[in-house]
Amino acid sequence: MAKFELKLPKMGESVAEATITNWLKNVGDTIAADEAVLEIATDKVDSEVPSEVSGTLSEILFQVNDVVKVGQTIAIIETEGGAVVEPVAQAVASAPIAEAVAAAVEVAKEIAAPADFSGSDKFYSPLVKNIAKEEGISVTELDTIAGSGKDGRVTKEDLLQYIKNRGNQPVAPATTSAPVATPAPVASSATQAVPVSVNGADEIVEMDRMRKLISKYMVESVQTSAHVQSFIEVDVTNIVKWRDKVKNEFEKREGEKLTFTPIFMEAVAKALKDFPMMNISVEGDYIIKKKNINLGMAAALPNGNLIVPVIKNADQLNLVGMAKAVNDLGNRAKAGKLKPDDTQGGTYTVTNVGTFGSVFGTPIINQPQVGILALGAIRKVPAVIETPEGDFIGIRQKMFLSHSYDHRVVDGALGGSFVKRVADYLEAWDSNRTI
Repeated sequence: MAKFELKLPKMGESVAEATITNWLKNVGDTIAADEAVLEIATDKVDSEVPSEVSGTLSEILFQVNDVVKVGQTIAIIETEGGAVVEPVAQAVASAPIAEAVAAAVEVAKEIAAPADFSGSDKFYSPLVKNIAKEEGISVTELDTIAGSGKDGRVTKEDLLQYIKNRGNQPVAPATTSAPVATPAPVASSATQAVPVSVNGADEIVEMDRMRKLISKYMVESVQTSAHVQSFIEVDVTNIVKWRDKVKNEFEKREGEKLTFTPIFMEAVAKALKDFPMMNISVEGDYIIKKKNINLGMAAALPNGNLIVPVIKNADQLNLVGMAKAVNDLGNRAKAGKLKPDDTQGGTYTVTNVGTFGSVFGTPIINQPQVGILALGAIRKVPAVIETPEGDFIGIRQKMFLSHSYDHRVVDGALGGSFVKRVADYLEAWDSNRTI
């Protein structure tokens, strides 16, 4: 029998680690090549880790809720054959697999076993324990930190944020029983009493992991950015007529439906090229001008949660490419097949609130971006039409664009001019355009 190291695969340039949320296989189970072995979660996406080989799961090196870094061995699979099998991209050139596994286990034990955490009733991942140990945070102090993870568990991000805000607060040594002078703690969901239905008829439902993350990010965004909005009404009659004319031919030729979303995305990408100071992010007192235009498109998941996949280099796509990208990301979001890298690197976000019949909305900025555009529902409305012969009333197809932007770095002139430019591109649509 040969042994294969199942490693946490690379999930994108900005994703360095993931949390194990569920093992789909147990020790002793048979695994087929490309079959999912476990489920993992990053900040925004849940995904599966498949096996590259067929065999039998012989060892599990990390447990549920452990944080694992990209490239770390997470399990050992025994395969048929007499040679040691290693992943092609991450093969260990010299040390035998047995030694590498033993070393990994020893490191895991060393990280997971700080002596002063045995007195806590709460669960902390090895990574959180290690950070706390290095920062001199006692178990008493660690127990006061509000956790955003499953069952109120403290995540790495919770701990790093706490350390950042901790300042020069005195910290009690791990061996003392004296109270620690810390900011007033917010009780975590793990210690909060479960709400009780007074009348016995109300249903109590705990948020799932993604809902808790969304809740955390939305509150943080409002606390971080000074939100302000600009609204503009757009006449999209020419676009509606043009799409009605070409959509059947487009679907027959490309095998893709032509929705309004890629048309709007194209206009937004053009406007971002015209106003590069909308394609920025903020870090402290510094503004980072983004080289690439990567458009996020907010999508509703079947369970009601929200996710924002990203169209990379959107300004370089023609309308056919934009339509294919929108459909691909939208379909994979609904099927739960997005990869972690699919949600990374966005520089500006568009959300289509009109899908649910909303005329306009005031969306919350997707940090660390500085703007988000909401597309309202397209409606037939009576409108004044100006002609050389005079004005008259006619039926037009109109919609509202709602632009939320960060007033720390985007003033009304820029925020308003940007959304007006998007409207101008849409109203100047060429009814004879070929695709």
